[in-house]
Amino acid sequence: MTYANEVPADTVLASELRTTVMRLARRLRNQRTDDSLSLSQIATLGTLSRHGALTPSELAAHERVQPPSMTRLLAKLEEAGLVSRTDHPTDGRQVLVAVSDKGLAMIKADRRRRDAWLAQRMRDLPTEDVAVLHRASEILGRIAEG
Repeated sequence: MTYANEVPADTVLASELRTTVMRLARRLRNQRTDDSLSLSQIATLGTLSRHGALTPSELAAHERVQPPSMTRLLAKLEEAGLVSRTDHPTDGRQVLVAVSDKGLAMIKADRRRRDAWLAQRMRDLPTEDVAVLHRASEILGRIAEG
């Protein structure tokens, strides 16, 4: 199906969805608890908290950044005491990076604040809209993984 201006309906939906997701992400970023960290640093701490200790290469792959960029990012996080490095148990050439207790506390506080903001907004929605958001969350998750 296309609209009168010959733009395919799926392209129109994609554009609307992209814009809406970006606006929501911006609003959620405004709820951050600590502006001293970059979004990449927050994302890296989040990945480590979800997946446990990883090598810098594995972490770079998760975050879809080049290894040299991850090396610089990790150096800043380590300097701030938010991550720690340990020797790899089976490969002496590698190290494992893990989120420190301080980093975990920071990421948990950040998540709590942003989750509370979003939960409050959702409380104002009709029950039917919340049900749609449950389904949409599953679908968006699949798209994000794709």
